[in-house]
Amino acid sequence: MRFGMILPGGTAPEQLEQAVLAEESGWDGVFVWEAAYGVDAWGLLSAIAARTSRIKLGTMLTPLPWRRPWKVASQVATLDQLSNGRAILAVGLGAVETDLPSTGEELDLRTRASMMDEGIDLIRTLWDGGQVYQGEHYTYESVRDDLTVVGRPVQERIPIWVVGAWPRPKSMRRVLRCDGVLPQYAGEAGPAELAAVRGWLSERGARPELDVVAEGETDPSTAAAEVRPWADAGATWWLETRWDMPHHSPERMEQVRRRLAAGPPQI
Repeated sequence: MRFGMILPGGTAPEQLEQAVLAEESGWDGVFVWEAAYGVDAWGLLSAIAARTSRIKLGTMLTPLPWRRPWKVASQVATLDQLSNGRAILAVGLGAVETDLPSTGEELDLRTRASMMDEGIDLIRTLWDGGQVYQGEHYTYESVRDDLTVVGRPVQERIPIWVVGAWPRPKSMRRVLRCDGVLPQYAGEAGPAELAAVRGWLSERGARPELDVVAEGETDPSTAAAEVRPWADAGATWWLETRWDMPHHSPERMEQVRRRLAAGPPQI
């Protein structure tokens, strides 16, 4: 199992220093929030890439239907180059809670799901060197070979993690095309539910190396005992979270620094 932390907020310099501390303290990854407005996720991750050498870097998460997929593909490929192959792209349909900014984007669930499917395909096409894509929602065509060459990622296959709404078959089938799942549970969320997700995917031919992500908040003194059942159930990543409001207060920033400095669970 690998261990990462989702940085809940703060200024760009604060989050940059937290990411450096994460690497120094033995964590395996750092993930940042991508909001409609605020600290830009990809600019921040690129700065983190320049100050670190080992940890994986990604968003948690990118609302793909509300982004231009070719732009996202460019941002992730650039991060992958700058980090020498440490980028992860985590995508979802986009949250519609009332406390988030409203920007007039598409809200219909089925339309967003269709847009996300096409967006994933288009991003893969570009990363694989393709120059043409035609879909219902997106069209891309380029005759510039140089753009394709200089935009190739370092990784042969950048991992794409996708939200999978369990136990909805259509949402879960989308996971089979990707490299990781961020399970979203309709009811109780526990190791037994994660094991059911893992079993369903394995039975339907999921990649053997598929990442299955669990997340939560632990205390360093009890973290190993809290996380071990998730590992036993098949989780490959544990993401430490601190989502209580406010995300950016001095107290919250100090709490995040203390948890990072304590290091990941030892299991």
